[in-house]
Amino acid sequence: MLGDPNTVRVSGDETAAVFRRTSDVDAESRPDDYRDKPVQEAYVWSNLTSGNASRALWLLLLPFMVINLAHWMRPPAEGRPRLIRFYGLLVRLAGLTLTVLLVAAACEVALDLTAWQCAGAGDCGDRSWLGFLSPHGAGAGGWWTQPGRRLALAALIPSALVALLWYLSRRTWNAYESAQPLPHQEHDREEVDLGEGEAPDAAAPKRGARPEDGPALGSPGFWYGRRIVARLRAAHTAAGLLTVAASIGSAVARYDREPGGTALLGVAGSVLEIAYVLAGCAVVWVVCGRGRSERSLDDRVDGFLVRLLPSASLVLLALTALYALWTRPDWRSSGPLPGDVAFGTITLVQGVLVVALAVTARLLYRTAPARRTVLRGLGGPAVAMLACALGGVMTGGVAQRVADWLDDGATPGQGSPAPVPGPPVILSWQASALPPLLVVVLLLVAWLALRTVRRTRAGMATVERDYPDERHDGTRTRSIAMTRAGAALTDRAPLVLGIISAVTLLLGAGALAGAWLSDEVPGVAAHGAPGIVQGAAQSAQALGSWLIGLGFVLFVAGGRRAYRDRSARRTIGILWDVGTFWPRAAHPFAPPCYAERAVPDLTWRMATWTSRTHGRLVISGHSQGSVLAAAAAWQLPTEARRRVALLTYGAPLERLYGRWFPAHFGGDCLSRLHGEIDCWRNLFRATDPIGGPVLLSGNCGPEVDHAPLKDPLAYGRTDKHPLPAPILGHSDYQADPAFAEERERLLDRLHPGAGVPRQPAPDSGAGPRPPSAGSGEEPGATTAGRRHGKSGRSSG
Repeated sequence: MLGDPNTVRVSGDETAAVFRRTSDVDAESRPDDYRDKPVQEAYVWSNLTSGNASRALWLLLLPFMVINLAHWMRPPAEGRPRLIRFYGLLVRLAGLTLTVLLVAAACEVALDLTAWQCAGAGDCGDRSWLGFLSPHGAGAGGWWTQPGRRLALAALIPSALVALLWYLSRRTWNAYESAQPLPHQEHDREEVDLGEGEAPDAAAPKRGARPEDGPALGSPGFWYGRRIVARLRAAHTAAGLLTVAASIGSAVARYDREPGGTALLGVAGSVLEIAYVLAGCAVVWVVCGRGRSERSLDDRVDGFLVRLLPSASLVLLALTALYALWTRPDWRSSGPLPGDVAFGTITLVQGVLVVALAVTARLLYRTAPARRTVLRGLGGPAVAMLACALGGVMTGGVAQRVADWLDDGATPGQGSPAPVPGPPVILSWQASALPPLLVVVLLLVAWLALRTVRRTRAGMATVERDYPDERHDGTRTRSIAMTRAGAALTDRAPLVLGIISAVTLLLGAGALAGAWLSDEVPGVAAHGAPGIVQGAAQSAQALGSWLIGLGFVLFVAGGRRAYRDRSARRTIGILWDVGTFWPRAAHPFAPPCYAERAVPDLTWRMATWTSRTHGRLVISGHSQGSVLAAAAAWQLPTEARRRVALLTYGAPLERLYGRWFPAHFGGDCLSRLHGEIDCWRNLFRATDPIGGPVLLSGNCGPEVDHAPLKDPLAYGRTDKHPLPAPILGHSDYQADPAFAEERERLLDRLHPGAGVPRQPAPDSGAGPRPPSAGSGEEPGATTAGRRHGKSGRSSG
């Protein structure tokens, strides 16, 4: 990025740092050498998203990340704070169901399929590693062979999963999200619940608020959500432990209440079940409680609550284990545990929450309709539906594959059922919904392909007009037109996602109804129906099971490859660029928010350098780096913000963030930022599938968007390009001469300062260097400095 192999890290650590050329390290002490050139710096933050190999394991947290995105996709609203809070509440509850679903799937595998079904069956339990649990064969009469004891022992696996999620959430908070914002941004310590990312009302400022407060991204507590993450972590940890306890306790209590059971143990089981309900209500109450508070730096933690809730749930789990370990010599396990009710209830609750979220989002959208908002405000509910579907596919895939694996080693007799009855019926119904969903997806792909072909043909004439003095070639023209048409598909993503989400909701409702009405897998439930219906049901069941298994294998293989291959990890890192940009407001077990480290880094760098040197600077950001640059500029004090010019290229600020996250990057927010910084210029290409114009007029200064850059730079072979020029798309904007021209114009526009930037005092060490912004695929560079009494430029 800096165009020099000799670079030095001047601030930061191995996770994220600021670099300079070696020759520029002491630039502040040699101001005369930089009167005609700026000092360049690069802020490298790629290790926050694709650093070490453990990042590949974050794929397992994908549903949590997606539901967290839905929180930030709410439409902007005017005068509806309660509705805004209700939207956030619904997303948090949906996130809670995903945690319960994940732990329930682990319980299904460890408790039901392995400890209850397989270990209790003679043919399946003969496996050597299960011998000590099986009441048949060599292990007969062993201490662990009683069903309750087997369940208590197997509960260690889902309990360990919950403990791992708790540990990772706590550890990543300390590693990535505990960066303190600038001290001057701290407000009065008055307790203010602003709602779920609601921007302060400029017309009626509250006590302690800065008068320039506007977009929520400029609030001092936006990038520091310690309190809400700690509360949600406690609630979700408790929910996971309670799920494990209920999975054991309900099965044991059911046996104790049957004829022949011990009355005292039956009473104990009923007491435990009441305790599960009460503790579950406490978890829901905590999740429904106070949301994010962004107007003030919310660095307090509800210590008593954070410690009490998980601890009480852990004690309840221990008591349940002791209850299950009590001797019951006549108890034998048969059939599956009652998992259909649990998984069916989770599916029903998720569907109700998504529908309620859609109604709420629509009401919010009607208060302040914005034409560019995706799906007319329904983007958040569509993404929430996608998160629930991902959770269902992942958990169902694990259960299906483990059941098949356990059956492989079994040898049932002629005409006898399989030793392992298998996972709950509803999981088979959900898997059977995959083939019709795949048909819909294939139809959408075909529609997009046809649209691309038509757009390519229509665009060939435009390409030839863009290169009027060239000798045109059909193949070259078609290649350029096809790239432009392919890049335009990004704008069709909202419609595609909306259709897929709607179909998924309908198919999920049908699967739930079929499972509850028939209590049989689709192939068996269709017996007696017309031949075509029976054949379709059997085919859907078989194909769905195969698809869900294939998806699970591909998912694991992708994670394994990313764990070993850094380039694959960088590809996954692009997904994290958007998914983990936002704070963990809805799910504490989502991958950590790198912006809670990167934005304070950039803000501190820019604010301290401008205040100590009285210099001015240009922040340059490519792709996701442009989003970080804008977020950091919002966090600056007013006096520092006026010393900043912004150069963005390949920026998804309006095309993706403005449409998908309109409450935080909508047109009003970007327009306000435009008016508060010194100047802003944006470069984009028609061949870029990610970046685009920011669509701001020149009301607050010069127009932001440059005309679309030519791509490729030359149509055919020329003196400057004797070899064919590549189609660059989203990369290498610096290769276009317009990049250097716009950078020079920003430098010339910045008002001259009073003399050369001052050198820091001798006792202050090296002092702060110029700040920087970053890019998505290629971590960004920024430059700041001085030229003819002006500061700053950036590249990379």
